[in-house]
Amino acid sequence: MAQGVLEQAPAETAGTMSTPSQAGSTAIKYVYFFGDGKADGNGRMKDELGGKGAGLAEMTNAGLPVPPGFTIQTEACREYMRGELSSRIDKEMRAALAQLEKMQGQKLGAGDNPLLVSVRSGAKFSMPGMMDTILNLGLNDKAVEALARRSNNPRFAYDSYRRLIQMFGDVVLDIPKKKFEHIFESVKAAEKAKYDYELHPEALKKIIEEYKKLVKKETGKDFPQDPMEQLVAARDAVFRSWQNERAKTYRRINRIDDWLGTAVNVQAMVFGNLGDNSGTGVGFTRNPATGEHAFFGEYLMNAQGEDVVSGVRTPQPISELERAMPKVYEQLRDITRRMEKHYRDMQDFEFTIQDGKLYMLQTRNGKRTGLAAVRVAIDMVQEGLIAQEEAVFRVEPNQLYDFLVPRLVEKGEKIEVLATGLPASPGAAVGQIVFTAEDAVKHHAKGDYKSIILVRGETTPEDIAGMEVADGILTSRGGMTSHAAVVTRGMGKCCVAGAGDCVVDEAKKELRVKGHVYKQGDWVSLDGTTGRVIAGQLKTIPAQPDDPDLVKFMGWVDPVRKLRIRANADIPRDAKQARLFGAEGIGLCRTEHMFFAEDRIGHMRAMILADNEKDRRAALKKLLPMQRADFVGLFKAMESLPVTIRTLDPPLHEFLPKREDLLVQIARLEETKPRSPKLKELRTLLARVEELHEMNPMLGLRGCRLGIAFPEITEMQARAIIEAAVAVKAKGGNPHPEIMIPLVGSIEEMRNQAAIVRRVAEEVFKGKDAKVDYLVGTMIELPRAALTADQIAEEAEFFSFGTNDLTQTTFGISRDDINNFLPAYLKNGIFKQDPFATLDQAGVGQLVKMATAKGRDTRANLKVGICGEHGGDPESVKFCHRIGLNYVSCSPFRLLTARLAAAQAALEDKPSGEIHGGSR
Repeated sequence: MAQGVLEQAPAETAGTMSTPSQAGSTAIKYVYFFGDGKADGNGRMKDELGGKGAGLAEMTNAGLPVPPGFTIQTEACREYMRGELSSRIDKEMRAALAQLEKMQGQKLGAGDNPLLVSVRSGAKFSMPGMMDTILNLGLNDKAVEALARRSNNPRFAYDSYRRLIQMFGDVVLDIPKKKFEHIFESVKAAEKAKYDYELHPEALKKIIEEYKKLVKKETGKDFPQDPMEQLVAARDAVFRSWQNERAKTYRRINRIDDWLGTAVNVQAMVFGNLGDNSGTGVGFTRNPATGEHAFFGEYLMNAQGEDVVSGVRTPQPISELERAMPKVYEQLRDITRRMEKHYRDMQDFEFTIQDGKLYMLQTRNGKRTGLAAVRVAIDMVQEGLIAQEEAVFRVEPNQLYDFLVPRLVEKGEKIEVLATGLPASPGAAVGQIVFTAEDAVKHHAKGDYKSIILVRGETTPEDIAGMEVADGILTSRGGMTSHAAVVTRGMGKCCVAGAGDCVVDEAKKELRVKGHVYKQGDWVSLDGTTGRVIAGQLKTIPAQPDDPDLVKFMGWVDPVRKLRIRANADIPRDAKQARLFGAEGIGLCRTEHMFFAEDRIGHMRAMILADNEKDRRAALKKLLPMQRADFVGLFKAMESLPVTIRTLDPPLHEFLPKREDLLVQIARLEETKPRSPKLKELRTLLARVEELHEMNPMLGLRGCRLGIAFPEITEMQARAIIEAAVAVKAKGGNPHPEIMIPLVGSIEEMRNQAAIVRRVAEEVFKGKDAKVDYLVGTMIELPRAALTADQIAEEAEFFSFGTNDLTQTTFGISRDDINNFLPAYLKNGIFKQDPFATLDQAGVGQLVKMATAKGRDTRANLKVGICGEHGGDPESVKFCHRIGLNYVSCSPFRLLTARLAAAQAALEDKPSGEIHGGSR
């Protein structure tokens, strides 16, 4: 059906595999020829065939020009991981190979016209560059001579063989890639060749011989000459690559199930490096950075696919192909238009041209920036490709952060543009440069670099951990579809790629550009929207969330969600920012942050140093008008929306200088000014610091315990809140304060503090002859509070789960110290995610669910939300929706993410088939 339209099929709902095997499935089929079995044009076998295999099967059935081949399904990978690979896999693989040989009229690595194959990974969800690929498999010392004769192109044949040895040595034999590259670059230098394709056959033969010596030296064995031995080893290496560190890191970042496994695709080779009439490329049916409906991509003539994506050579824009090979270009446009219409999503495709003939190697839903995701979703609704509710799933919640990425402050600044590369991923990043992923991780962990720019010649999949912690990425080579570009767009990080004027010396850890030499730790600024590399440390400003596409998209999102979304905000400025981002109230105002201001910290310390109630009340009286003014500002900013204010929570010692600092100051004064009055003051302060010292302050005198030990603190704060609300109401406002008591573990504690708040409120109402509606509730952050939630709800009118502390007290893990062992836990699969970033649904989440149910058994109209960091995490937001919470609260810059996650959760409640879900 060369001119027909691919049969349309529903988009697949994203999900993960919950069971590690298909044990008990006696009739399992391990190997599928492209277009075989159930892969009947619907492409619904992603669980078995992976995304790539399912796509190849579908394109084959549609009559598109796809080189034939077969897929070894994901269950084989899972068996390999369990160490119990079935003998039937080899049997079925050999049968499929025989079918491929018959179809092609060739034998693998044998005869006058040897069959060569590629061996590629392909998981259910796209993991670009994270696993391994081997090309030109089947070549050996005899086959390369036959290929040279058959193609009448010795250079092509020897180039293909040296590529195989290098890839096989790296992927299968674990020989460091740099050892092959050293040999290759040495020969290039000796031959005075600037580009790889300038190497003549004799030079390539020399490289092959040196490569084979390296293999013998490193492994003690010769490079395998048996094609079937190569195939089995390559298959197993692809299975192993599922467990490499970069793949595991990528799965953790993108929350992909570790037991899904990868399929292996074995496909007849077509050659883009056969000569000047051959080439290879990658592309997108729309611009993956902006979403513009424009054909987008890059290609290289006389090259193989790895040359385009690795960044080794800078490719040509795909528009140039129209001039160079107009018929091929038109055929490619026609095929990709049909693929997009069929899949109803932007496609990321790979192609090869061999002797002027086009072959399609892959198609999949394309990775894109948040800006592009929103634009594509809107356009596809307007084009009639997808429904409006389906469009809500076409954007990952975290992608909306792209609309809030910072921009460089350039007005009034002297800008020195060092280089201009490609605008690979939008936004701005300002940071100190590092040259390796390892250094990025090290300095991020130490915290000695405020922000990090990872500078590389080109990134490779091994750099994933460094890219995760970097604020921006700069590469001197590579294009818009290079590894750096694709991965950073998925991460939502700023990236400038292919900045050719930059010379990156990774050995010396130097960046040389325009006569400047930048060393590790020096500052640069990146503009990922324009591709500029700018000298020095510019300031940044946040983006405004008033983009017309975003406003329209969120207009589709908000009406379908049930969860309300509030913001954590402590001052009026943050509250106003939160309103701009769509906050429907304040879910957490931390009053302690107000006391650190320069005009208040002295009064706060006076209150702490007081050794009697009278002096404490005197200090608190001075703080009262300041607190009241703060709350007036918050109530005005939020207008009629609810504002949840937490009474004082942290231990008192946090408001005092550190003991070590005091000791140093005292020692200096004793030596230089022993009669100074300041000395007595410091000694008094030191004595109080030592008196307040606790072995475990996070479980000591803090939260409601402060208000019980010193009730005058709770009285002052309650008075400030209620007086502020009365004042705002008197001027026509409609405030809704919610006073939250922290760290409650029993009904008695709650009753004690609630009584103080209610008594003070009545005193204010009587004195002002006015009333406001208010609520008194608690922050559930201790397991005992969750277990006795039915009792606590007798006094509490709302619950807000402080999931940061609830995670600490449930796991028995300090969030301040978790980084000492979190990397080991993630590496060993003990934790799939940082439990302080994503809610532990099986443990902490069950406490939240139980406490909500118990609380509502006592008080049916109990309002319940969460206000920890988890309030901005998409999976945690969806969990909160499922268990019936009223709201989540998060930082202002996570509000868009939370709003979209809540909408997706509501739509996921609909019966299957009512809407089309999104795909990863």
